[in-house]
Amino acid sequence: MMAARESMALRGELIEGEFMSRHTTWRVGGPADRFYRPADLDDLRRFLATLPPDEPLLWLGLGSNLLVRDGGLRGTVIALHGVLDGIERIGAQELRVGAGVPCPKVARHAASVGLTGAEFLAGIPGTMGGALAMNAGAFGGDTWSRVVEVQTIDRTGATHLRTPADYRIGYRRVEGPTGEWFIAARLRLEPGDGEAVRGRIRDLLAQRADTQPTGTASCGSVFANPQDDYAGRLIEAAGLKGHRIGGAEVSTRHANFILNTGAATAADIEALILHVQRCVQESFGVRLTPEVRIVGEPA
Repeated sequence: MMAARESMALRGELIEGEFMSRHTTWRVGGPADRFYRPADLDDLRRFLATLPPDEPLLWLGLGSNLLVRDGGLRGTVIALHGVLDGIERIGAQELRVGAGVPCPKVARHAASVGLTGAEFLAGIPGTMGGALAMNAGAFGGDTWSRVVEVQTIDRTGATHLRTPADYRIGYRRVEGPTGEWFIAARLRLEPGDGEAVRGRIRDLLAQRADTQPTGTASCGSVFANPQDDYAGRLIEAAGLKGHRIGGAEVSTRHANFILNTGAATAADIEALILHVQRCVQESFGVRLTPEVRIVGEPA
């Protein structure tokens, strides 16, 4: 691996045995075999070309919506936050956004250039790449309703332009060409008054702060809302607010959040997810579906 890295003159940072607890918002997770932060898109292309065709890959943004088990990850993590982080205005109503841009930054940038329609992104604690991968949403808006085109990259380093027609898109679900990962998106918005848009963002964030446990070690919402209901309501009605397993706790502020109270392991969090699913199923006959992606091996 290192010889290939040198021969291809890679400029990114390669770390072996990097603990994922340093890179996830739950602050848990064992070591990844390899962790690579590319210098830019060209460097990413070169790095992908050095990897075996069957190398397991995990693409990482801010590490929200991700639970890495305590035994860590086999294969390579590719970290895009802070790398593919450009935002460019295209014409009167479009933005081209890199996959590594935090979603709240997209909302603020849109307001700064007098565009509206991206305010909901202020409530998503991840990057644009992660929002594209799961059709993330907040405050009644969702990512793919604004997408005109995406750019992807495959294992050979080749890039592709895709439209929403190339994907099957649903609530917190996106299925498309295999072996490709998002590196940028074009979003179509509407003209708006920048100050009014900034005011709406402030109001939405204040609403979020009033109802969600912001500033704590969590992944955001753990479960997708079932049709015509809310996961948080069902969890609270099952009497699970404040329930703990090890250092993991169902938030007393919003039941669809699981917190690392300071000493949780990934196993604690996963056990609590399963416990919540069982209790809600037994109480209401509803099987909650996790939004969070669970990866890696047990300790």
